[in-house]
Amino acid sequence: MTTTLYTSDHEWLAIDGDVATVGITDYAQQQLGDVVFVELPKVGRALKKAEAAAVVESVKAASDVYAPISGEVLETNAELVAEPALVNSDAQGKAWFFKVKMADRSELGGLMDEAAYKAHTA
Repeated sequence: MTTTLYTSDHEWLAIDGDVATVGITDYAQQQLGDVVFVELPKVGRALKKAEAAAVVESVKAASDVYAPISGEVLETNAELVAEPALVNSDAQGKAWFFKVKMADRSELGGLMDEAAYKAHTA
């Protein structure tokens, strides 16, 4: 069973076992506008929670995507690199950024569930 959690910086992570798939939320995409470029972390990179892990650029601005949890990058979304506009149409689906093997599940404690995130963005 997959659990989805959110950060106050508008990243989402879908947790399946000890792997978290990370992307930006629909809310973040709407604030950025049309995304035209993404830069993803290298596979094998060790991330620390709250570290800048990726970059997303839109017609309005460039923004860092932060690691919501510490761990090792297992995979990145090659389809997203080839077609950054996927973020515009499916930010919380096909436009995931990277998958990370979580190092410390206790770091999930500060993240929000969907109801709390909706209240945060209201």
